[in-house]
Amino acid sequence: MHEVDMTKALIQTLQDWWQAQPDMPEIRAVHLTIGQFTCVEPASLQFAFAAQTQDTELAGVALRIHETSLIAYCHSCQQEYRPAIGQQYACPTCHAPLDDIRSGRELKIDHIEYRQPASVARESSRPVSPS
Repeated sequence: MHEVDMTKALIQTLQDWWQAQPDMPEIRAVHLTIGQFTCVEPASLQFAFAAQTQDTELAGVALRIHETSLIAYCHSCQQEYRPAIGQQYACPTCHAPLDDIRSGRELKIDHIEYRQPASVARESSRPVSPS
């Protein structure tokens, strides 16, 4: 279950970002983009995140996961297609092997929803660059 290790890295990235903020905002949700070809199970990732953030400043933070489809491009046919993960990766038209993945390998923090402390009193969402 590589979701546990991935969750540890996600938590570390979030904690680093949070500590670098001058007002240490309240994180409400983390929006992730995860490609189908990463073999990450969203439900397992959410479970691991909830378990590992218990009794921390990240307890109760929601993970909002957007999955991207596996999309490949066949240079012989000059067209995109959607391979069936674990079944058929070759081009369905000419049967050329998969050699160009256009989408489906993403694994990133898209943005963080947070609320500034009462002294600042505004809500925001900001893209985050992984360290």
